Amino acid sequence: MSRRILVTGGAGFIGSAVVRHLVNTTDAQVLVVDKLTYAGNLDSLAPVAQSPRYAFARHDIGDRQAIDDVLRRFQPDAVMHLAAETHVDRSIDGPANFITTNINGTFQLLEAVRHYWQPLAAEAKAAFRFHHISTDEVYGDLENPNDFFTETTAYAPSSPYSASKAASDHLVRAWHRTYGLPTIITNCSNNYGPYHFPEKLIPLMILNALAGKPLPVYGDGSQIRDWLYVEDHAQALYQVVTRGRVGETYTIGGHNERRNIEVVNTLCELLEQAGAAKPDGVAYFRDLITHVEDRPGHDLRYAIDASKIERELDWRPQETFESGMKKTIDWYLANQTWWQRVKDGSYAGERLGLTR
Repeated sequence: MSRRILVTGGAGFIGSAVVRHLVNTTDAQVLVVDKLTYAGNLDSLAPVAQSPRYAFARHDIGDRQAIDDVLRRFQPDAVMHLAAETHVDRSIDGPANFITTNINGTFQLLEAVRHYWQPLAAEAKAAFRFHHISTDEVYGDLENPNDFFTETTAYAPSSPYSASKAASDHLVRAWHRTYGLPTIITNCSNNYGPYHFPEKLIPLMILNALAGKPLPVYGDGSQIRDWLYVEDHAQALYQVVTRGRVGETYTIGGHNERRNIEVVNTLCELLEQAGAAKPDGVAYFRDLITHVEDRPGHDLRYAIDASKIERELDWRPQETFESGMKKTIDWYLANQTWWQRVKDGSYAGERLGLTR
């Protein structure tokens, strides 16, 4: 019998990759619940929209009555919780939405799921999973170049975004310990790949380069991130929700540490190799790189030790940074309709997070 999986935030970047993976490579019945804020995009689900195993419901996770109704009608075996406000710069500009969605929304969802789960028959109750998808940003940054984030790293969030995600992680653990809700948490490194909303570093740089706009690099670009191809991440999340141990945390990374300036230079080189058309007056894409004022409280380095998920669930990333970046750039060059529709909406590629 196929699993019934409810995916919150399934129209977002990582969420839509999870849904495409579930529909295309498993026999799961999938229901997406998404509020469709600025970063939610049904176009990202178009490849699976005609599947009889896919359904969509537009709801806010903070709407308790709506979520109660969805759970009662769909009867999921698992909830994969990806609905969240996610952009650090936006959280600096306006933290209120991050508190509302990431903390209060997660609380309302946990309560709805708890009241759905508690009266289930014993077998269904034991098999149920609540999988909370979080970020490595809850750990703050790494000062020692030889250190890595692990499942036991102490929390030290730096931004309103990471603080709100840290709070949601703590709520999930509390609902497991206090009420016995069978939860699992994953904390991932920076994702990239197709269908990425263009406020984030890699898609923003690709689209700015194609438009001949400056490529804004914060500070000297020495900030280090571990990059994870989103389709590798989706595969990891499926392994966790189906095989992970209840009450455990798994950190997920791509083994691809790069300085931000290296990311942008690699992107420019791959655009050149792909023969991307340059706007008038642009000799080389790298000429568009512009160093700008750094983000307030910018963490210097993130790096993930993913040995636990590799050891326990036999998951490893399939893409190197170079192969994943090539796939990403090829996808953006071939899918102008998708990203043009996004840019025609609420986001115009402006700088966010200046605090003034």
